Amino acid sequence: NTLHSMSHMNPINTHSFGQGHELHKCAGVERIHACVYLWLQEPFEDGFANGEELTPAEEAAAKEASESKGVVKFGWIKGVLVRCMLNIWGVMLFIRMTWIVGQAGIAYSCIIVVMATVVTTITGCSTSAIATNGFVRGGGAYYLISRSLGPEFGGSIGLIFAFANAVAVAMYVVGFAETVVELLINSGALMLDEINDVRIIGTITVILLLGVSVAGMEWEAKAQIFLLFILVTAIFNYFIGTFIPVESKEKFGFFSYDAGILADNFGPDFRGETFFSVFSIFFPAATGILAGANISGDLADPQMAIPKGTLLAILITGLVYIGVAISAGACIVRDATGMESNVTLSGLNCTDAACKFGYDFTSCRPVEGGKSACKFGLYNDFQVMSVVSGFGPLITAGIFSATLSSALASLVSAPKVFQALCKDNIYPGIAVFGKGYGKNNEPLRGYFLTFGIALAFILIAELNIIAPIISNFFLASYALINFSVFHASLANSPGWRPSFKYYNMWVSLAGAILCCVVMFIINWWAALLTNVIVLSLYIYVSYKKPDVNWGSSTQALTYHQALTHSLQLCGVADHIKTYRPQCLVMTGAPNSRPALLHLVHAFTKNVGLMLCGHVRASSRRPNFKELNSDMLRYQRWLLNNSSKAFYTPVVAEDLRQGTQYLLQAAGLGRLRPNTLVLGFKNDWRIGDIKDVETYINLMHDAFDFQYGVVILRLREGLDISHIQGQGTVLYTEPLHQPVSFKQYVDVVVSVDMSKDSDGDSSKPSSKATSVQNSPARSPTLPLNVADQRLLDASQQFQQKQGKGTIDVWWLFDDGGLTLLIPYLIANKKKWKDCKIRVFIGGKINRIDHDRRAYVLQLIVAKGNHLTDSSDDLTEFAQMIEPYKLKEDDMEQEAAEKLKSEEPWRITDNELELYRAKSNRQIRLNELLKEHSSTANLIVMSLSLSRSLARSECTCVCVCVCVCEINVSHCPPQLLPEPLLAIIRHVPAARSS
Repeated sequence: NTLHSMSHMNPINTHSFGQGHELHKCAGVERIHACVYLWLQEPFEDGFANGEELTPAEEAAAKEASESKGVVKFGWIKGVLVRCMLNIWGVMLFIRMTWIVGQAGIAYSCIIVVMATVVTTITGCSTSAIATNGFVRGGGAYYLISRSLGPEFGGSIGLIFAFANAVAVAMYVVGFAETVVELLINSGALMLDEINDVRIIGTITVILLLGVSVAGMEWEAKAQIFLLFILVTAIFNYFIGTFIPVESKEKFGFFSYDAGILADNFGPDFRGETFFSVFSIFFPAATGILAGANISGDLADPQMAIPKGTLLAILITGLVYIGVAISAGACIVRDATGMESNVTLSGLNCTDAACKFGYDFTSCRPVEGGKSACKFGLYNDFQVMSVVSGFGPLITAGIFSATLSSALASLVSAPKVFQALCKDNIYPGIAVFGKGYGKNNEPLRGYFLTFGIALAFILIAELNIIAPIISNFFLASYALINFSVFHASLANSPGWRPSFKYYNMWVSLAGAILCCVVMFIINWWAALLTNVIVLSLYIYVSYKKPDVNWGSSTQALTYHQALTHSLQLCGVADHIKTYRPQCLVMTGAPNSRPALLHLVHAFTKNVGLMLCGHVRASSRRPNFKELNSDMLRYQRWLLNNSSKAFYTPVVAEDLRQGTQYLLQAAGLGRLRPNTLVLGFKNDWRIGDIKDVETYINLMHDAFDFQYGVVILRLREGLDISHIQGQGTVLYTEPLHQPVSFKQYVDVVVSVDMSKDSDGDSSKPSSKATSVQNSPARSPTLPLNVADQRLLDASQQFQQKQGKGTIDVWWLFDDGGLTLLIPYLIANKKKWKDCKIRVFIGGKINRIDHDRRAYVLQLIVAKGNHLTDSSDDLTEFAQMIEPYKLKEDDMEQEAAEKLKSEEPWRITDNELELYRAKSNRQIRLNELLKEHSSTANLIVMSLSLSRSLARSECTCVCVCVCVCEINVSHCPPQLLPEPLLAIIRHVPAARSS
């Protein structure tokens, strides 16, 4: 709009606006202080900024429809104003408005009308705001709500709104049939009996209305214009009649305008009713304000027609209702006998307004709450407007017009709304009714479905019970339309910018609350039933999760709240009670190491953050388009597999550099990982020793960045990317059920390790990993034995763990991470049958006070001191032999040269330096074999020595050899490595 307006001041080339990768120039535009250059990468091809994209088939259909000459489109008068006026006036205007005046008086009647008008006006403004915020397609209230609040609310309201319109057809037709039957009774021309005559006339009427609807919207619109003409004529006929005093009508309580009658009827005189019960009877008359919006797909310009037609119809009908209330209260008395013999004699005691006209109707007053003995007047005669009018039969024609027009509008609205619902495929099995026919895409199947529903309720012929429910269905739609505007404004989305400015978010919220209140005023049980139905449909649609993206305000508010809360978290200091594991899991592609993903997901799901880190090593310029595509693909894969994790790829020169990037930049504010999770490097013996050095240095880097480290080892390995393609989809199941920690603790064994801890301490770790099933596609060639074992092992954490144990080897105080992880895992549904056993390193009498208090209640048995096995010592010696320098077998100069070229070589002095620590770890392997060989999972605290400088690579070989000895021939192991630098956070882990 701005560009267009500027083009009038000084011509600008606007032809390229909205086309990909075009630069919009400001050259030649005067009186501009700054120019913003825009490259629009992905324009709105259909010109709409509502986040929707048409499929090629839809685009072709839309283009073909727009070019068709015969498509009928309505303006704001014929399409909206006429329909809304016919629906709002309805039969209530002629047969109930005078009774309301008799009960509530002129003042309260006007208040009732104003209250109803306020609710409908607020809803009309909300409808206008939504309708002018982007393109509006067919579907009426369903389309407006679903595109604002999402498919959950839209789908639930769309179904009951379409059903309400279908049943409303029956209500209006039965009202018409009852009026006809009453005329037949007065003329003595009943066909069978009263009930069956209503059924016969109603069936014939609804068949005729169906014929008009099926004939096309143009014929239906012409019928509506004709019915409106009759209705307006009947209204004018009534108002003209109020100015014409007729002596023969005085006995029925009509005396034309009189100040005494006005004063007498000004206040309320409730007889068996209350203000709110009278209001509940009147309000359904105001529920026709969406009649125009319901055919939004047939409007030439819905953005202009809906606001103008709806609000003007509310204004006109509101004024007419108030006019009828005042005029009826000013010229008709509340009770009349209809008998000439009630003429009073002068001097008798008479205080009613009719007394000065020579009539005494005091005998009509009921005694002690009983019914009136008279049949005329505002209280007693529902057809009193026929008495007042200039020509009585015109009022009857107006009643027919009101009922038939409302029935016809509902018969058209229900299929249109239902057609839009079917096209969105929210509910299964209803798509057949969404098919359109002819140039106007008429939902003929929807018409016949609506006809069937209406006919079924017509044959019941008694709608007093269903009527309150239908009114509540409409009110539920109004409430959600108002709430949609409040919700969209609250979300503060840039996409919410309606051209209709006469709305306010808080007024819309008040309108939503008023609609809910009115629902309970009309009928409390119907309101409860409506809420239950809406809630049930909402839960169903939420469970089905339809694959649609309409840019709803729910999405916008979710983003707004996430951003706000993330910023708030940044201003809150860490506290031990709020500590939770947040993991950076080096999975590579998420589906390449499913066991690692599943196990971490098991202890981070709904507890902490999990990021799947993927380092793409490349020395060439990265393909960022491919990187973004993979990011979207893998994130969707995680979501589809119910893995609550984020995929975070980086491009770097090598693995270590990429991991450093992730350690520095991953996360946002307080939502940052605090633990690095790695898989154990099973191929360290056959690979390049520099790769092993890089692997060890990853842990040192994590410590430098204040991260804890957790390593998962499976004997078979973790990486299955060579078995299944990276695009293969794996499936997950929901996990866990929270359980008490104590019920899982079975045995704590105190084992004498004769060792002092390095004093390192670990920061609690990471996030939860779900479990995945077998690959969706199997390899074409049969797997070898090793690959089959690897594939089976990768799925073991997805399966339900049977009765077994999670063995915790808490070898030194690491802040509680080694205990926290198994506790979180044991809370999950798949692990609930596993008991936790805690093994403590060192002598029980040497455990420090805190650890003693922490585990004293868990100890039920003590282990014995075990000596080193000669077999393990021999295995360790054989394992480390290839990495020894063997300086005794060569000259000193040659030895020094080899050491400088291969610094990872181990000298005899260094081997002796690490002998005591190595022996302790070898002894630990013996204990693991004895106590935990049948465990489902082993969680063991390990310390990584920080005493040597990074450049001294001797510790690399010693470290991996010790780890290999520790965990060989054992079940899956999780090895948390404590971090000395975060020892100040130990209480947080312990509290958790």
